[in-house]
Formats: sequence, C-alpha cells, structure tokens
Amino acid sequence: MDRTLVLIKPDALERGLVGRIISRIEEKGLRIVGMKIMKADRSLAERHYAAHKEKDFYEPLLRFITSAPLVAAVIEGLNAVEVVRGLVGATDCKQAAPGTIRGDFGMSTRFNLVHASDSDEAAQKEIARFFDEGEVLGEEIPPLGWVYDESGEELE
Repeated sequence: MDRTLVLIKPDALERGLVGRIISRIEEKGLRIVGMKIMKADRSLAERHYAAHKEKDFYEPLLRFITSAPLVAAVIEGLNAVEVVRGLVGATDCKQAAPGTIRGDFGMSTRFNLVHASDSDEAAQKEIARFFDEGEVLGEEIPPLGWVYDESGEELE
C-alpha cells in the first residue's frame, strides 16, 4: 500500500471542516494510519516549505501555517498520492473542480485548507518530517482486501 501526508491547515480547523475532509478521504476507500493535531513551529514550517523560500508568498505562508493548530494525517491506499491529490483539487480554489475539497470549501488561493504530498518521494520525506517512529500504524491493522478486492477469487 502507498502512503501520503495530508495536512489539514489552520483555516480548515477554524471553519470546523476537519470531519468533512477526513470523511471524504475515508469514503474514497483510503484509511488513516497516523493522525495528530499539532502546532507547527517555524523551523518545521521552513523545512516543509523550503521549495518556496524565494517566492513572495513564503513569509505569509509561514505565518499562516504556524498561526494555529493543524491536523497531520498519514493516509494509506493504492495510489494514495494520486488519489488524495484528486480529492483535494487544484491549489487555486477558484480553479478547483466542484466535488473536490478545495472546490467545495475553498475561498482563498493562499489559505487553501489542505496540503497533500505531490509525489511518493515527497510523501515519504513529509511523513518523516511530521511523524516520529511509532506514530504511524503498520502491520497491526488488517489489509484493505475488501476495498480493493485483492482476494483473487471470483464472486458468484
């Protein structure tokens, strides 16, 4: 199974959207294998958004993401990165399709409710950045065989 990181940002918490966002992820057939509410400090935010350091929105983004708690979640499922990015929608909420999280709930390009890893490599790094060893479940939870029909058996 693949894993990805989702951050439910301070604006989503402020608006009471955490449950609705998590529900969409679970309803799609993905599962949460790690989740915590936390407040990102500046050092963590700088590491997470290092790729944007030279951009004009970098400092406002750091102020925003460190301003209040967020929810960090590790999501697991087949093609988790691609599937979650489809659920989340375009970064610019005005461009995000209806039916996506940002398309249905977003009003701002800068404050766009969620972060989702953009590649498997980024997901691995980001999960390690936000979660310590032992904070993400592994083999102790059953596989998603009934969701993905990996049984190999024909149904009658």
